[in-house]
Amino acid sequence: MWLKMFKESFIFAFSSVAVNKLRTFLSLFGITIGILSIISVFTVFDWMENSIRKSIESLGDNTIYVEKWPWAPDPDIQWWDMIKWPPPSTDDYEALLRRSTGAEAICYTVGSGEAVRYRGNSVSNAYIMGATYDFQDVRSFELGRGRYFTDSESASGKPVALLGAELADKLFGDIDPVGREIAIGRHKAQVVGVFTKEGTGGLSDSGMDEAALVPLNFIRQFVNFRNPFLNADIMIRGKQGVSVQQLSEEVTMILRAARRIAPGEENNFSINQASQITSTLEPVFRGINIAGWIIGGFSILVGGFGIANIMFVSVRERTSIIGIQMALGAKRRWILLQFLTESVLLSITGGILGLILVFTGTLFVNYFFELDMLLTAGNIILAVAISGAIGVIAGFAPASAASRMNPVEAIGYSF
Repeated sequence: MWLKMFKESFIFAFSSVAVNKLRTFLSLFGITIGILSIISVFTVFDWMENSIRKSIESLGDNTIYVEKWPWAPDPDIQWWDMIKWPPPSTDDYEALLRRSTGAEAICYTVGSGEAVRYRGNSVSNAYIMGATYDFQDVRSFELGRGRYFTDSESASGKPVALLGAELADKLFGDIDPVGREIAIGRHKAQVVGVFTKEGTGGLSDSGMDEAALVPLNFIRQFVNFRNPFLNADIMIRGKQGVSVQQLSEEVTMILRAARRIAPGEENNFSINQASQITSTLEPVFRGINIAGWIIGGFSILVGGFGIANIMFVSVRERTSIIGIQMALGAKRRWILLQFLTESVLLSITGGILGLILVFTGTLFVNYFFELDMLLTAGNIILAVAISGAIGVIAGFAPASAASRMNPVEAIGYSF
């Protein structure tokens, strides 16, 4: 019985919606914009979160980074004190190699901006990273072509380089870079490999895509390791079963001893880890989430009033029909269900149109900006649920008014 009532209500509602096309469009517009606003924000938010998780995975969840500057602000340390700190040195790196028992692999890296050229193509101020051989054991990456430099090449400082995908494309285009010679500043280097493209992440970081990796002993030829502002860090990956906290405490103890920091004195180095990034960005994500609900909520509120207004008009237009239906034996709940179905149908249709716009937007963004933005099943279900709830809330008052009409007065009503 209820299924039959719902079916008849749906047919009646669909007929009413199809006949009044302009009114239907105006009713849908507010809901469509509201769903577009909310789901667009959530889709971008999901993309950012997934991209950041991938970026953090590449950093390593059991990896710590010894650097001069902290990734997250420390209220107990002033910047004018930190600026006096020495950058991580090869002496620090060697001390950790000798004394650390919790580290699986330790890598020392130095970065510098240099012009890179191949024949007529050049990239100014490309990021050149010099690293020890253990870089491959600490930082996750994939090689699209070629190979990684060998231990002997690393030790001798042989002029070899691995290029990021974007940098290789700018320099070589469709030419295979492996085996060809490039100029890094005033020095020549042979390309031995190309990294697989990592893509732009939620941290606005292109990873290794626009960088070149060379042996540490090669980068010594054009980078001053005594520079107090040297862009250097030590990456340390912990052994299985060693927590990041345990590894951080051990590294802190070793470096304090290596740098002869007296008891009670503050550390003159920073130990960073991936979790600092997420904890720093969590308030930003919450703000984006709240903003999405506020922006979309106002649009949906306006759309809900629009649907309620149109439904009151629909009830007035069909007052005599309602009276006839009730006179023929239609129950009040059937009249209520009839108008609620029409309201929900309008609202869900508006929500689906909003989802179509969001999906079209993701296709556009992915095509032109080479991102991996997806409209998830969770956001689709959320949009339909919100639309249905708004339809019930906005349509209940008009539907209730219709179901409480006096049949005799309704039949005699003239619009």
